[in-house]
Parts: sequence; structure tokens; C-alpha cells
Amino acid sequence: MSKVVWKPGTFVNPVPAVMVTCGTMENANIATVAWTGTINSEPAMCYISLRPTRHSYKIIKESGEFVINLTTKNLVRETDWVGCRTGAKFDKFKEMGLTKEKANFVKCPLIKESPASIECKVKEIKDLGSHHMFIAEVLSVDADEKYIDENGAFDISKCGLISYANGGYYAQGEKLGKFGFSVQKKKSE
Repeated sequence: MSKVVWKPGTFVNPVPAVMVTCGTMENANIATVAWTGTINSEPAMCYISLRPTRHSYKIIKESGEFVINLTTKNLVRETDWVGCRTGAKFDKFKEMGLTKEKANFVKCPLIKESPASIECKVKEIKDLGSHHMFIAEVLSVDADEKYIDENGAFDISKCGLISYANGGYYAQGEKLGKFGFSVQKKKSE
């Protein structure tokens, strides 16, 4: 059986489904974003891509900051709803019953219900066509202590994170291995 050739498209799947907060504690907005990811380790950098027509686009462009809030199975309805409604007409925190939490390094709020929130400062904006990429330095990762294990590490298996693929939301599955497991020496008995 051979592969079917399709036209170029966005087919790197799955991708994170995150809620990005922007604005201030008094005047905040939330945007659902799937075009996001890590782009550098030292310094820690990430990106989000938004259409210029999105309400959050102007807020982030003017403030130069945002927070990426990871989402879970328990937040899937909220994640979808805030992506379908505009902050120009709705107070998304109020409508979805989400709690604003003060950030450490940016003016925009974290989402308390998120297992981890990543505070970001915009370094560059790239016009790529339909979307503009906000390249940002990570200022802080704020993790809910209930997801920290006995070794002080973030235990992602406790979160129930979700991802987005081909128009749908999916729960993260089981752990299949850890980095380097395929080349790790076997312990002698």
C-alpha cells in the first residue's frame, strides 16, 4: 500500500491545545491556541501564532507579553469555548468560571485551574501569512504544587493534558518510555 499525496497543509499532529492569557488582571482576555511550542532551550523560548484579526493579537502586540496555560481533560469545554468566542464581546474568565491568578513577571493573569502556566515576554513578531508568530522568552514556569512529585519534578502523568489534532481534542495517553530508554544499558542482576 502506498501513501496518498495531499496538498501542503498543517499536518504535524497532535499539537498542544492551550489557553493563552493576555492583558491585565483588571482587563484580561483568553485565546485558545494550537500553534504553539518550544523553539529554544538556552535561553528558554517558545512561540504562539495568532491571526491578526484575533482580539488577543492587538493586546499581545501592544503589551509584549502573554501566558501559555496548559489545558486538561477537565478544561476541554473551557478551552473550546474561549476559542469560539471573542474577548471583544465576552469576559471569558467570568463566562467560563475560570480564576485569575497573579503572575510573577508579567501583568496578565495566569489561569489558576491550569496545571502549569508559562509567563512569556515577546522578543519578535514574524508575519508568516495567515498567522503572525510571537517569539517569546520564557520568564517563568508556574506549576501547581499538586503536580510536583516527591523528587521535585513536574509529574505530567497526573495532569490529564489535552492536545488538538484534525479538528478534535484528545487526552494524553500512557507513558511509553523516557528519553534515552532505547539506548540505556540494562542493569545487571
